[in-house]
Amino acid sequence: MFRFDFLMKLKAFGEPKGTIGVLIEDHFDMTEYRLFNKRLPAAGYNVEYISNLWNNSSLQFGSNPDNGWVEEHLDVSMDVANVDPALYKGFLLIGAYATDRLRYTVKPEKGKPNDAPAVELLRRICATTGVKVGTICHSLWLFCADPLLIKGKKVTCAHNIICDLENAGADVQYGDEGTIGSVIDGDLISAKHPAFTDELIDIFIQEIEKA
Repeated sequence: MFRFDFLMKLKAFGEPKGTIGVLIEDHFDMTEYRLFNKRLPAAGYNVEYISNLWNNSSLQFGSNPDNGWVEEHLDVSMDVANVDPALYKGFLLIGAYATDRLRYTVKPEKGKPNDAPAVELLRRICATTGVKVGTICHSLWLFCADPLLIKGKKVTCAHNIICDLENAGADVQYGDEGTIGSVIDGDLISAKHPAFTDELIDIFIQEIEKA
């Protein structure tokens, strides 16, 4: 049955256009997760979830308990340390508290740059020319772990983390209702919160397909 379903998906969507990596951890946003899984394959892209696996072969992560219980779980087997950004069409950073958890560093020292494995991956991604990164809601927290990656960048985000981004040197964009819905600045695409997930996906796909 699995083989049949796989072949039917290939027939429906055609040959994959490439892979989109999604950085994830516990307490990820459920709306974004569901729309990523629905819309990216429908547009012809494989979706691969990536995390710091702490030397495990795989780990299971759960969504925010938005309705009082954790509705979504997934098993991740791709470790951030094994990712070659050049092999991906682009990357998405999922919202909620996942990227706060991803920037955890085991042994911080005064003056030492954040060495969390996911932050190290983000540095490699940003150093790879033409690789698009889509962020939404709280997910720019991962960029705040290294201000060199975000300083001077035009972005939007959830109102909760405006202070974090401005303290890191980002140029947060405002409109009539606080931060605006979405922003493109070079290879970085940012969106305000889960209500803008479809807009983020639309822009993200447009940007990677014209690159």
